[in-house]
Amino acid sequence: MTMRCTATQAGRDVYALGEGPVWDPARERLLWVDIGAGAVHEGRLDPATGMIEAATLHTFEGTVGAVAVSAEGDLLVAEQAVLTRVGAAGDRTELARVLPPGVRSRLNDGAVDPAGRFLVGSMALDDRKGREVLARLDGTALVHLDEDLTLSNGLAWSPSGDRLYSVDSASRVVWARDYDPATGRTGPRRELFTLDDGPPGTLPDGMCADAEGNLWIAVFGGGRVECRDPAGRLLAVVEVGAPKPTCPAFAGPDLDLLVITTATENMSPQELAEHPGSGHLFTARVGVRGVPAPYWAPPITPSVS
Repeated sequence: MTMRCTATQAGRDVYALGEGPVWDPARERLLWVDIGAGAVHEGRLDPATGMIEAATLHTFEGTVGAVAVSAEGDLLVAEQAVLTRVGAAGDRTELARVLPPGVRSRLNDGAVDPAGRFLVGSMALDDRKGREVLARLDGTALVHLDEDLTLSNGLAWSPSGDRLYSVDSASRVVWARDYDPATGRTGPRRELFTLDDGPPGTLPDGMCADAEGNLWIAVFGGGRVECRDPAGRLLAVVEVGAPKPTCPAFAGPDLDLLVITTATENMSPQELAEHPGSGHLFTARVGVRGVPAPYWAPPITPSVS
């Protein structure tokens, strides 16, 4: 039987394209982005109530697709085309350019692998298809895992770290491949399952994994988060009071609270009036715990003698 529950609105603020929640346990803070606003938000989560209060804002020129955090608290920010390190004092250093100048693309969803490497994908900003990338920052080296995507999206690993899951929203496919955290070596990409139900514009978006190895996938345009096992079987549905949920993540000291970002982008005044929760953060208790998000491992800076 499919478990069903309803998420609760968790904050007052509204985001045009909220995305990429990340729990930072060492500092007990939640990070997320508002893509079009070029904003990275830090907030406080009340584990008892599930409410989230935005506290700190970092802004950038252009879009911001994703954020990661190191054990020391430094941020790695996927700007429109480059990856930028933000130090504790606010200093910023460009680490890598992922997309060449002049390309009508931007960086989108990203996540940290079990060894601390950062993966990030891109999406087309025009009608080009099959030319976007999924790239990995390994120290200061940039490696392309895929070069044939259209809208690279959610990323997750199995609890053991030996399997990588990824989403190409345009094709509605969730992909899987073997993954060796020690070396970063990957096996062939294979189609895991397709989310092909729903009207046009209903797409799989952000994704996370739970401690049992199941995937939680935001269904953009469908107003829900689905939990599916690796065979694609539907196990649970979280109804969200917004038609455009974008990404789930487990958060809180026990990783037992599912945080869900949502969007208002391209919604009409009538749609916004009908769905006043749009653009808010939501939380839900779903009866399972998540896989801890690894900390990003920054490149080692040579010491100066």
